[in-house]
Amino acid sequence: MSGVSTPSYGADLALVHDRGFGFHAARCAPGVLTLLEPVRARGGLVLEVGAGTGLLTRHLVDAGHRVVATDASPAMLELARDAAPGAEVRVLTLPDDPLPAADAIVGIGHPLNYVADAAGVRRGLVAMARALRPGGLLVLDLCDLRWADARRGDPPFARVGDDWAIVTRFDVPAPDRFVRDITTFVRTPDGTWRRDDEHHETVLVNASAVPPLLAAEGVDARIVTGIGDAELPDGLVAVIGARAAPAAR
Repeated sequence: MSGVSTPSYGADLALVHDRGFGFHAARCAPGVLTLLEPVRARGGLVLEVGAGTGLLTRHLVDAGHRVVATDASPAMLELARDAAPGAEVRVLTLPDDPLPAADAIVGIGHPLNYVADAAGVRRGLVAMARALRPGGLLVLDLCDLRWADARRGDPPFARVGDDWAIVTRFDVPAPDRFVRDITTFVRTPDGTWRRDDEHHETVLVNASAVPPLLAAEGVDARIVTGIGDAELPDGLVAVIGARAAPAAR
């Protein structure tokens, strides 16, 4: 999933991501749906940021939500349209593209970590808070500074599918930066293999600073290490927040 300010997740990496890496969305989906049940019950709108290829989007749509699914990668969204035909799908680049008003904002796959710097993460969080309608909910995962510490020195990662393969090399050039150099191989219709390479830099944040930032925008938030029954990987945390509903008269 991508929220990057420059193009990434081209067609081949989008395909590999879709076919081989749906487990995070699948694990988080039940907890997300439970949190969003009040929004579904009142027919509210869910804005999904960093929707990627629609791995979570399809769960939201199947549960009866009205969904606007967004991502910075057109290639990812082409697959999302097939995965969740009931969603409205549009390109949106964090942190500065305008966000539509929504009753819930969801981002699974740490989309805000793909922006250029910590200031961009803050702008994105403020924009999300301001886009939440009264009574609105925020469910977002973020890579904390701990993400790099937990993976420093990791060897390259490789996986192979029937018609794809991926090799990822990692680097931690600074305490708040995590770099992945990703090579994909995709089998073409004539049986040969096509190689593509992408360089991804993610910015890491001190998650403890997020709740005060959101509180200043009227959103009460907490940092947790799991979504529902899904415990998140070391260094990945979830921001669960809500904007107060109007007082009853």
